[in-house]
Amino acid sequence: MNLEKIENSFSATSNKKCSVAKKGMVSSAFPDATKAGVEMLKKGGNAVDAACATALALGVCEPQASGLGGQSMGIIHINGKSYAIDGSSRSPSLAHSSIYAHKKNRRLGYKATTVPSTLSVIGFLHERYGTLEWQKIVAPSIHIAKKGYKITQLQHDLQERELDNFLSIKSKSGAKYFLKDGLVPYDVGDRFIQEDLSETLTEISKYGYTIFYQGSIAKAITQDMKINHGLIQEEDLAYIPEPLIRKPISRKYRHVTITTLPPPAAGRTLLLTLMMLNHLPSKFLRSSKPSSYHFVSETFRKAFLHRIQRPFNRHTYNQIEEKFHLQRSFAKQLADSIHNSMDATLPMIDPDFGGEDTTHLSTMDNEGNAVGITQSIELAYGSKAAADGLGFLYNNYMSAFEFTNPNHPFYIRPNSIPWTSVSPALVFNNSKLWMVLGSPGSQRIFSTVTQFLSRIIDGDLPMNVAIEKPRFHCSINGTVSIEEGGFRSEILDYLKEMGYNVTIKDRYSFYHGAIHAVMKLQTQPGFHGVAEVRRDGTAEGLN
Repeated sequence: MNLEKIENSFSATSNKKCSVAKKGMVSSAFPDATKAGVEMLKKGGNAVDAACATALALGVCEPQASGLGGQSMGIIHINGKSYAIDGSSRSPSLAHSSIYAHKKNRRLGYKATTVPSTLSVIGFLHERYGTLEWQKIVAPSIHIAKKGYKITQLQHDLQERELDNFLSIKSKSGAKYFLKDGLVPYDVGDRFIQEDLSETLTEISKYGYTIFYQGSIAKAITQDMKINHGLIQEEDLAYIPEPLIRKPISRKYRHVTITTLPPPAAGRTLLLTLMMLNHLPSKFLRSSKPSSYHFVSETFRKAFLHRIQRPFNRHTYNQIEEKFHLQRSFAKQLADSIHNSMDATLPMIDPDFGGEDTTHLSTMDNEGNAVGITQSIELAYGSKAAADGLGFLYNNYMSAFEFTNPNHPFYIRPNSIPWTSVSPALVFNNSKLWMVLGSPGSQRIFSTVTQFLSRIIDGDLPMNVAIEKPRFHCSINGTVSIEEGGFRSEILDYLKEMGYNVTIKDRYSFYHGAIHAVMKLQTQPGFHGVAEVRRDGTAEGLN
């Protein structure tokens, strides 16, 4: 790995997709949210303050992906130590498998939501590790909700796609707040103002985040659920605990260390993917030989299959965690099992995993602290039901449970937690913090983050080039999704000959994740930040 080449060949862009700064950096999926984080750095706040402000703001200006009604997981490096933040949401105490025999109840409406954890994660992080007053953290999101922001092409397209689902909700609450006149998608460039949400955030600013769980907002949510036959009760909200601090898991990739979240998050799958690729030469991975895409595709398939065959959830009951899945010998065994054709013994049907429109943010400050938060309301615009009078969407994380096998650790039961594929990560070079990054995208998280890291570490590419490179993903069933125009025809022909089903996605497809990453330079002072070209965000820093 040529560190000087990686850092010195970086180019900033005028659209702030790629930025350089001297004293800190924020990267997120919406410009207003990024600015909220930078504002905290300007006020003397640390990376945690910046992350909390950014996370709240994303819930306002990227409501299709996250919000007060969602779930958040994170990884932080603060005062020289790293912590995994398990902010799993929970099923309501009235949740029972019989209620979810009808698939619609899992995805749409008031029964589809778990008890939200996002605000408890943000409040906890600020309370324990932040430095600025709470009111300063919440102020930017109140301002954005009041003044509004302009609807983007992506948001218009998603509203159009989800229109029938919005209108299928009997109360039309989601349509009331997130469709124009409650009936049609907003046009690109329309100013979107959220008065009820601004009032909710003002209450949270005044009285603290616990008002959401044990105060007037909790009572309003409970009443809304009762009217609309939802399951969340006042006790469910009060039961939401502080997020759990877990010990991160780490493994080497080439000469750097990747640190990420343990179960119930999916960091071990990311690490297993990288450990398998460790057994292929860097030269081979950057060669663009057709055979390299076959080997990487099989790596994705085998790593993800290992995860779904060995689910682990320490929330549900005390399982004995398998240690071998992160042993070098096991990764080598899996890598050695890849031959010169697609492995036809793997299942041909993919499990139903959601989480397509999650969001990720990354922050760093000049004191060596870093935060990566991945937050979501699960599918785009969540359950399509909103909290009436409060202005935010309920998630539909009930769709992320197991419904057929009662022995499964993520089987639906009261006060249990859903599957999640999130794996925000820290990267250390010579024991020094180098990067914080993450992506949404369900099982595509692993392929997206892996390709981004490999292009930097194996290919010596700067982040601005690595993020624009075309992406591909291989599902367990052997379907390879490739961005249009990004790969030579001989590569596609080779993959088809190997037995893969090749599908073409739009160039810079929304499907292939969304990297938001920050790098602390090691060859010179300063920071680099990149925001996904496939989404609406920016990276900005403090100079």
